[in-house]
Amino acid sequence: MLVPDRVTANWIATLGNGQLETVESRLHGDFLDEESREKARCGARYALLQGPAALVNAWLKWQMVSNEARSRGLLIRHRSSRRGATYRPSRGTGG
Repeated sequence: MLVPDRVTANWIATLGNGQLETVESRLHGDFLDEESREKARCGARYALLQGPAALVNAWLKWQMVSNEARSRGLLIRHRSSRRGATYRPSRGTGG
């Protein structure tokens, strides 16, 4: 599934539960990649909202999708491995 550069509430509303879970997992992985690069670069000076645009945008996209999943009652769990982020749906994944 293609995720737009600018994630909006209208776009999120078009997603079924299964699609939402898939997108949430992918965006979570993207955010973790950006975050780990920035933490490696900044060390103790790391501050999420003071990071580069790519980091902040990755976080914003993920948060918007994650919030919608939560509001639909979907429980999304991620593996502890950064690259192995996945989801485990708690309800039907129709969509």
